[in-house]
Amino acid sequence: MTIYTSTARFDGSARALTEDEMRAKAPSIFAHTAHESRSERFAPIPTIEIVRALDKEGFSVVGLQQAVARQADRQPFTKHLLRLRRLDDGKDYRAGDSVFEILLRNGNDGSSAYNLMAGLFRICCLNSLVAATTNMTEVIVRHTGKALDKVVDATYEVLNEREEVMAAQEKWSHIQLGERARIGFAKGAHIERFGEEPTTRIEPQQLLIPRRVQDQGHDLWTTFNVAQENCLRGGLTARPNRREGLRRQTTREVHGIDQNVKVNKGLWAMAEWLAQNPDAAAQ
Repeated sequence: MTIYTSTARFDGSARALTEDEMRAKAPSIFAHTAHESRSERFAPIPTIEIVRALDKEGFSVVGLQQAVARQADRQPFTKHLLRLRRLDDGKDYRAGDSVFEILLRNGNDGSSAYNLMAGLFRICCLNSLVAATTNMTEVIVRHTGKALDKVVDATYEVLNEREEVMAAQEKWSHIQLGERARIGFAKGAHIERFGEEPTTRIEPQQLLIPRRVQDQGHDLWTTFNVAQENCLRGGLTARPNRREGLRRQTTREVHGIDQNVKVNKGLWAMAEWLAQNPDAAAQ
């Protein structure tokens, strides 16, 4: 089980979470030391100090998620994921129905390095998409040496990719996918969500079924978002197979931080490949 909260409203506006709210929902953000299992070489990175530094640069926490550790004594240090957004420069950080964000993942129990990723928050379905462009490697800062000093610089590496990430929506919206490309995308999304040898009876084509009227197009941006929401939100149902004695099966929402990021990045990589290979996209 994970804890998640978002202040995003359906008009795309948001307010910053207060430190009291962050402490209540994800106390591991405030860990200044490492879990006792870590060696002396492990340099803890207090997430709250980074949050305060980024707040001075205009970035505020608008959403967060904390994992539940298997061992109770690790909970105050465990993995967490934050969504940070500029709340003052709306036009420069918006593209269509999406808002640019920085995603920050960290953990002082050894469960995660300090990760920074570019993200797009899609307003109409309140989905947070992780961008993993071919020109941008996820910024990772290990918990060693003067780790804290490297973090703010790493943030600006992610910011340098903002225009490229935000341009994806406009570009992908003009790429119409052929039926073969759409089915191929659905099969790839199915593997990202359920694995190479899935036990689910959910069919790949079900990942292409839109949940709202505005998502009925066959362009790359729409296909990507429909598949992403179906992969992560859950609620897809496989009919019962009475001949084999199988009950109705319904997918669950993805709550795990790592799985959420993995699926998002995998879908983004597939979509970007299609955008770069128009002949394959048109098939």
